[in-house]
Amino acid sequence: MDVAVRTLNNVAISSQKDQASSLHPKVLIATTSRWYPTVRLTMALAGYGCEVGMLCPSGHPITKTRAAKQIHLYNGLVPLHSFAAAIAGLQPDLVIPADDLAVRQLHRLYELESKKGRAESLICRLIERSLGAAESFPVAYARSAFMKMAEEEGIRIPKTQVIENLIDLKDWNIRNGFPAVLKADGTSGGYGVRIANTMEEAERAFRFLQAPPRLLRAAKRALLDRDTTLIWPALCRRRFVVNAQAFVDGKEATTAVACWNGKVLAAIHFGVINKRSSSGPATVVRRIENAEMSAAAEKMSRRLNLSGVHGFDFMLEEQTGNAYLIELNPRATQVCHLALGPKRDIPAALYAVLSGKDAQPAPIVTEKEIIALFPQEWTRDSQSEFLRSAHHDVPWEEPELIRDCVNSRRKQSSWYSLSGKEQSSSPIRSSKPVAAPAENQAAGLD
Repeated sequence: MDVAVRTLNNVAISSQKDQASSLHPKVLIATTSRWYPTVRLTMALAGYGCEVGMLCPSGHPITKTRAAKQIHLYNGLVPLHSFAAAIAGLQPDLVIPADDLAVRQLHRLYELESKKGRAESLICRLIERSLGAAESFPVAYARSAFMKMAEEEGIRIPKTQVIENLIDLKDWNIRNGFPAVLKADGTSGGYGVRIANTMEEAERAFRFLQAPPRLLRAAKRALLDRDTTLIWPALCRRRFVVNAQAFVDGKEATTAVACWNGKVLAAIHFGVINKRSSSGPATVVRRIENAEMSAAAEKMSRRLNLSGVHGFDFMLEEQTGNAYLIELNPRATQVCHLALGPKRDIPAALYAVLSGKDAQPAPIVTEKEIIALFPQEWTRDSQSEFLRSAHHDVPWEEPELIRDCVNSRRKQSSWYSLSGKEQSSSPIRSSKPVAAPAENQAAGLD
């Protein structure tokens, strides 16, 4: 890794200019998994004129498009070398991590350089420019610290406490009752969340969440879902910090923001309608406007001096509609590519701040409130009513990408199907899977 970092610090990285002047700013999207939403963000940024490169594992679906000008391979055995080499190769103005492990690797790069007395090196300055102030990095993984900051900002939050042992857990449940929400720091995709209704369930959930991921589970997830996120934690065998959080009876919601030096440039808000699983990522969302969510995102972006792309998760209380902030996602989320008009177009906001030029927002992707994310909802249920009634966010302009999604689902079906029958329905319910309905074609980018 040192060789790559030395190479990096010997080149003139364009991202270190006080004012970016290029009409084609360079953006590196970094991901350790083969998640399709990273392709959509790459396409959106390239559509505005950014020169986008991607750091990703081999076999990533980005190869089915021409959106990325450069593709650098991520190697989980030498992850920091992979990041440093990709940055040296592209010399980006901005790095956007697209999963939690990618965020950790960037933080680790910064930490190693700082320990060597090189906190002002090019790579450290780039990482801070991309993510925000280094002082905020530890908060990205410490839920209790983040919630304490939010409370200090006057933001509505559920009670949250670090649980170190079973005695702490019993004391928490005596004081707060059930249901109890248990969360492991440094996890994502719902893997590190459990809801317990009894003490027995709470104890079982605590032991499971605190333990490192099992190697068999990590291997299975990598093989079936093509998601290598758990591989490194499984190999390190480190125990997770577990937090207990008071249960909020309500509906999930999420906010994605583009921010710069603590100021929110663009924000989009959604209520969650459907999910891949009870604790998994959303597959169908509803566009909403919520002043409390917007204020919370602005306050925390300012408090942490964030830059780049971030997500905030909320619970909207059933009886009151009050928004409770429950989590920070220090990375791009799966809705970030959606163009929803001025101040609601994250790629446009990033292009404008990097190029120094005003960006004309792309046409609004749809006037419909409900959006079925592709391929997430189709993969969840190929017969879902939302594929017809909602705006199905299919990238019609990239037929090879659609075919790759279809083929990938067919392969997964052969593993997952209990009946052994392969599901082969088209994501658009047509014998011509790349011919879009008129409403979707008119939407432009998506």
